[in-house]
Amino acid sequence: MADWIEIDDISRPELDVFARLTEAQLRSRQNPEKGIFIAESPKVIELALDAGCEPLALLMERDKIEGGAAHLVQRCAGVPLYTGPREVLAQLTGFALTRGVLCAMRRPKLRTMEEVCAGAKRITVLEGVVDATNIGAIFRSAAALNVDGVLLTSTCCDPLRRRAARVSMGTVFQIPWARIDAEWPDEGLEFLRRAGFQTAALALSDDSVSIEDPRLAAAEKLAVVLGTEGDGLCERTVARCDVTVRIPMAHGVDSLNVAAAAALAFWETRVR
Repeated sequence: MADWIEIDDISRPELDVFARLTEAQLRSRQNPEKGIFIAESPKVIELALDAGCEPLALLMERDKIEGGAAHLVQRCAGVPLYTGPREVLAQLTGFALTRGVLCAMRRPKLRTMEEVCAGAKRITVLEGVVDATNIGAIFRSAAALNVDGVLLTSTCCDPLRRRAARVSMGTVFQIPWARIDAEWPDEGLEFLRRAGFQTAALALSDDSVSIEDPRLAAAEKLAVVLGTEGDGLCERTVARCDVTVRIPMAHGVDSLNVAAAAALAFWETRVR
């Protein structure tokens, strides 16, 4: 049984991790091995535990302790558990907890690009995707549609950000991912070519091919490259990719939300 600590003062310093530390402070960029992330909802927390993430503290609505989150209490034996009524926890965090549970966890060791790409047939590369909801939705689609891994440029939102992990339904702990540690796009795309990947940029271009082009699905190893919300991929990235790909549109619509485009691209280019 985890230690059960009733919250009588929301200013307690040990609660800072749930309420008063910024995302940058949680990541601890100066000392990443000491970084922390916040997992929200029993499902996300359970998948993080399954992936080997270390729990540090739980914040839980009182009725969840012996209810819908009892199994998490058992799995996190010895971990401090802070509790109180729903309204107190919402006052502390500034939002209503999804399914009534948060867990502060140690950030796992980051994978390398080489580790993510090893043995992969389908990966996606995200350039400058900054919205946590989009990152989470892309990971969820990647998991559902059998994408083997995700690579992110340095300007992308952190996949372990609370909202991103929650929207992903915990799939950020199931799909291997890494930050691109090579200069992007030149060195990063060259790395992918050396690893045997054909690179397909989703962008509006006169010389683009349809996402339905059978050559894409037939590629032995394919990297689908997606760009930032609004502006899309930078011109240099598009020019350096092997092929430019478009999703056919109707009614004068020129593009889709990046998460929706990702799901369509993953489905159309899946290994048959």
